Amino acid sequence: MPSAEWSGSSWSTAGQPAVAPPAPGRNRRLVWSVLVGAAAVGVVTTLVLTLVVGGGDKDDQGGGGSPSPTEAVSQQSDPVGSPTPSPTEESASPLASAPELPAGYELYEDQEGFRIARPAGWTRSTVPSQFGIDVVNYRSADGEQRLQVYQIAESSPEESFRLYLSADTTKPNGFEKLDLRPVDDDGFTGERLEYVADTLSGEPDIGPWHVYDERFVAQDGMIYAIAAYGLQKDGTQDELELLTSALKGFCAPYACDPAAID
Repeated sequence: MPSAEWSGSSWSTAGQPAVAPPAPGRNRRLVWSVLVGAAAVGVVTTLVLTLVVGGGDKDDQGGGGSPSPTEAVSQQSDPVGSPTPSPTEESASPLASAPELPAGYELYEDQEGFRIARPAGWTRSTVPSQFGIDVVNYRSADGEQRLQVYQIAESSPEESFRLYLSADTTKPNGFEKLDLRPVDDDGFTGERLEYVADTLSGEPDIGPWHVYDERFVAQDGMIYAIAAYGLQKDGTQDELELLTSALKGFCAPYACDPAAID
């Protein structure tokens, strides 16, 4: 397999359909029938690992400097007869209610169907993904902070981080792992990686950057990630608050009633 390039962002795998809104008249909380129907077809699928590098958005509306085209490389395999990954019901988190948020944050219903808490006034841009929802970026006006949401194709947060941290995956310049630990104290079960990097693709050259990247099982049983980026010189608390606040308000696509935002 060729090595996959990575610049502190997200990755996805073809083989599962993107999460889509439920048909009119059906319960917005349940998308299981779509997933089960896809698995029952029995078509052999090819898994494609795609790394969306460092927020190199095709159409950057944020204040994070000049955008660069999305860079991606793929690794392919053909696991004949392998079943389509299915949601993990037993470890799924309960439906979230409207949380209490820090000053300056808002609950935001994203066009991709999920709900999140983000700093009010941040701009939004997306990167197409070959798996699940589009990669969504929210950026501060000064370009010094970013919040990113994406869907994980691997069967668990642990598997996803093993793949990213393996020697076969190229890291961003100056990458240094600071910590990797299991987390379950923010309402979700998963793992959280903390690292620093000198540069991130598509972001201004003002690093080093400090990053928290958490991958977790959400209310629909699927695996998602939220990553918080900021400047290392500002310390670690800004990124930690950004991440934990975002998780407080997170609901998987169509798992929360939009009325909960009110």
